[in-house]
Amino acid sequence: SWVLIAKYIHPQVSEFILEGLNYNPQVQVFLFLLFLGFYVVNVTGNLGMMILIRIDSCLHTPMYFFLSHLSFVDMCFSSVVSPKMLTDFFVQRKAISFLGCALQQWFFGFFVAAECFLLASMAYDRYVAICNPLLYSVAMTQRLCIQLVAGPYVIGFMNTMTHTTNAFRLPFCGPNVINHFFCDMVPSVLRLACTDTSFTELVVFIFSIIIVFIPFLLIVVSYARILVSVLRIRSTSGRQKALSTCASHLTVVTLFYGTAIFMYMRPQSKSSRAGGKIIAVFYTVVTPMLNPLIYSLRNQDVKGFSKIIDYLKLIA
Repeated sequence: SWVLIAKYIHPQVSEFILEGLNYNPQVQVFLFLLFLGFYVVNVTGNLGMMILIRIDSCLHTPMYFFLSHLSFVDMCFSSVVSPKMLTDFFVQRKAISFLGCALQQWFFGFFVAAECFLLASMAYDRYVAICNPLLYSVAMTQRLCIQLVAGPYVIGFMNTMTHTTNAFRLPFCGPNVINHFFCDMVPSVLRLACTDTSFTELVVFIFSIIIVFIPFLLIVVSYARILVSVLRIRSTSGRQKALSTCASHLTVVTLFYGTAIFMYMRPQSKSSRAGGKIIAVFYTVVTPMLNPLIYSLRNQDVKGFSKIIDYLKLIA
């Protein structure tokens, strides 16, 4: 096969070189502090959200159960990319080992897929709450909630095991320079393979359809049903109350899918690759940071993390 021939003719590369972000050296320290601030806010915000949901019995509901897992995924998702990006600000040679690149892509694919289906699970939760409020406590049992959370993790594992394993079994003989600040498989890593990548690209495309568009379709259908139910409510205050419970989730979905679709569905060119790095920063660093802030600002139950401070004072 082409893979075996390439492995015998050319040695396998042991590392990749990341080109990183394009910036003026004069703003290097500023950008480092900015992204470090983003990452610190991301970790503390999402970790704080998980702690708050854990310690406050009023938040032991299906909606906040899903939200705690969304916070966990967001924190881990950003942690796959941010630490390496931050260290690369102060090194001349931005190298990452072959195994390190594979692991980064493995966890990246896992958490992206998990977040997509977790957002779909949260949309279903809102659908049941608004369209069948009297049956909500009966329908959203603890067993179902666990299944709706476990499913995204299982799908994420299957997704990344399939296409990441296929991609990194290909021979990479050189060049080994990735035009990105992390190991983004499509198209950055696959472009460097010294063999035909048609099958791998097909596998990635099929899984992208499954991972991105199926949960997106489920979210759209859920909100279409929600909108129909809301329009049947006669009072304006009733409509506003119903929609307010969905506002945070809808904002998060718009940010996540908007940046993801723009990042991967745009035509590939030199100018678009440069712009793609900016979108990738927003997608991998900024959006996970904003999610706990969005829920904190829009939900009365989780407004202010002062509850955590009060709790820590009690146990101190």
